[in-house]
This record gives sequence, C-alpha cells and structure tokens, in this order.
Amino acid sequence: MHNVITIKAFKDNYIWLIKDSQSQHCILVDPGDAKPVLRILEKEKLTVDAILVTHHHEDHVAGIKELLTHFKKEIPIYSKDKLFSGSNRVVDAQILSFFENRLIFNVMFVAGHTLDHVAYYNQESLFCGDTLFSAGCGRVMEGTYAQMFTSLQRITQLDDGIKVYCAHEYTQQNLIFALHLEPNNNALRLYMQKVAKLRQQGLASVPSTLGIEKIINPFLRCEQRSLQNALQAQLGEEIHDALHCFTKLRRYKDVFIC
Repeated sequence: MHNVITIKAFKDNYIWLIKDSQSQHCILVDPGDAKPVLRILEKEKLTVDAILVTHHHEDHVAGIKELLTHFKKEIPIYSKDKLFSGSNRVVDAQILSFFENRLIFNVMFVAGHTLDHVAYYNQESLFCGDTLFSAGCGRVMEGTYAQMFTSLQRITQLDDGIKVYCAHEYTQQNLIFALHLEPNNNALRLYMQKVAKLRQQGLASVPSTLGIEKIINPFLRCEQRSLQNALQAQLGEEIHDALHCFTKLRRYKDVFIC
C-alpha cells in the first residue's frame, strides 16, 4: 500500500502525491501549482522520483517548470505528448514501474476531454485527471463525444474497488445535475448527504470508487433505460442508444446552471 496525499491547488484542483511505503520518495500527478507541492515536500522531507501528467491543460502542468528549477536536476515526466524537454512519451497499455517495482501503473489512453489525455491505474488506484469526475465527467473539448464515451467505457471495465482520484472538487455540482435528472433516485440523495458532510468539514469528496461511480454517475449509466427516459423527459426528444444518451447528456450538462 502506498500513501496518497491530497494537495489542494487553485480554486478546486487536486494534485496527487503518491508516497512510497518504504522510503521518503514519491511521485506527483498533475502538479499545476508548484507552491503547495513544495510546502508538502519540505514538511514531509520527500524526494520526487517522477511526475505523471494526465493532459496538457495549464492547471495540470503549470507548476512543473518551477519544480524542475527548484530541484536542479532532471526528473522523469510521463505524458502522451512531449510537453517538456525531459518528457517520456507513454503509449497505451504501457507499464510504468517506480520505487524499485513496489509501485506499478498501467497507462490507458482516454481521449475526449483532450486528445492527449492519459489515465494511470493499478489494482488500487485510478488517476484519471479530467476524464472521470465523481458523479460526472469532463467536458469534451478536443476529442469527440464518441471518443469520450469509449474512454469512460474502458474505465468501467476496471475493478469496482479501485479508488478514483480525479483532479477537481466538482462532486456536489455534479450531484445536483444528477438529481435534477432523477429526483427520486435514493442512491443519489444518500450520496449527496455524505458528500455534504465531508465538504462541511473541509474534506475532499474524492477519492470515491469505481463501484460507487457506476451507481451514482449518470455518465457511466447511459445504457440504462431509466436514465434515457429521464433525459428524454428533460429534453423532449427521443434517445436512441447509449452513445446518443451520453452525447445529449454531456451537452445538457454544459449548459446546466445549478
């Protein structure tokens, strides 16, 4: 087991720090802001072995140059595209090993939010950037709706017990939208209560698990007729299949105001 430390950044971003179980070494996921990272590293006396990048958006990568300058040494950076001079370009299904093989990650390409989007996962954890959120998913900004739908379907094939480490605190807003669609969904109401308690205490609502997401996340339930019927009622138009449901659902969420 490895300890995952939550680092808050900007308004609602999360940077993830994964600490080795047997040393003071760690890796970082999406360090968009260097300052809070450096504070944790100094406080815990940690050494960074690598940086994992899910995609190229500034709130996920803007802190990397400052971190590299601070460390005054080359640190491997893993991403789909060569975003920095020291980048290691990953390929789909590649296996990455850290901490003398005590930590292994699989690489999964999940285009949709961006074309270069990558998720990193093992049997315990999924670091999915802006592809999957708790009770939601990222906007389709560079890819197609079909690509995003396929990426989410790939993620749902993973084990239900895997913890989902997404990159933003959007859970409450996502649940408001989900409940707008299905106001009588008791699972959503119960989860909203749980999340509200966490947020009132200043705690993160993530990680959740894939098992939870398959129950409460409408974007992972687009094949279910009950959700399709709920969306049809909102939009006043027929939903033909799961991809059509996802496309209409994502577009509806884009313009939905809490």
